[in-house]
Amino acid sequence: MNKKLQSDIMLLITAIIWGSAFVAQKAGATLEPFTYNGIRMLIGGLVLIPVIFLFQKLGSKSDSTTIRKSDEEKQAEKKTLLIGGICCGLVLCTASTLQQFGLYFETDAGKAGFITSLYIVIVPVLGLFFHKKVRPLVWGCVALGAVGFYLLTMAGKGSGSLALSTGDLFVLICAVAFSCHILVVDHFSPKCDGIKLSCIQFLTAGIVGIVCMFIFENPVWADIVDCWLPILYCGVVSSGVGYTLQVLGQKHAEPTVASLIMSLESVFSVLFGALILHERLTLVEGIGCIVIFIAVVIPQLPSKEARLKA
Repeated sequence: MNKKLQSDIMLLITAIIWGSAFVAQKAGATLEPFTYNGIRMLIGGLVLIPVIFLFQKLGSKSDSTTIRKSDEEKQAEKKTLLIGGICCGLVLCTASTLQQFGLYFETDAGKAGFITSLYIVIVPVLGLFFHKKVRPLVWGCVALGAVGFYLLTMAGKGSGSLALSTGDLFVLICAVAFSCHILVVDHFSPKCDGIKLSCIQFLTAGIVGIVCMFIFENPVWADIVDCWLPILYCGVVSSGVGYTLQVLGQKHAEPTVASLIMSLESVFSVLFGALILHERLTLVEGIGCIVIFIAVVIPQLPSKEARLKA
């Protein structure tokens, strides 16, 4: 099996894991959002610690030409890693908590997956604030995504209805927050070790979530124990395993192909929601999902200039 195919399989497994995580989050929505999110993020960070040591051992065995760095360079790298991890963690905590609030207020797992996937369309729009060019095609996809969002969340509530459920609104805001998270990660990831950065961000998000849990909520230990399976699944499998597979998979995958495969998490969220939680979409909501999926996929296809360069 060649490396490209191995990478594509790893990324497909990542998409399956992340899609199924919406079901685990929905199952964990019996807990208050800060309680669930804080614990599972902290577990995700702790799980990545042995992964970091494993990668360091494998790296030291395979790389015999390690470049020696001065103490100043090492300190600068550590500082960037710490600042980057904390910044990413704060934004991740905001985004994932908003998403959990959406599920807590009865948004279906499948709908949450598709609404969250709108971040792929929102990212280039937010990039305008950093003077990044946006292709005209993306603006069309933003409009298409808005139509899909309307069909998925509001069209089925009656003719001409503009009512938006509380859960859907939280997940929509979470899509904007995840877009900000992607931009922050995009800024720091080239300067840091990816898995270490992720570990710090999960630990930061977990600590902030647990502090908020004690301030704003009333955690009950018995309720937390009852939700041990969805908490562990999101913490260990979705965060630890999913992120590691993403890092490994993207090493040999083309960026466009990687994005397309990972965007399938929205499709898997609907499939797992139907299989495990017995969620059902109406015909209009199903059309909305298809429209959003098209809006998400089109911007990731290579432009004419990129195809000519290839």
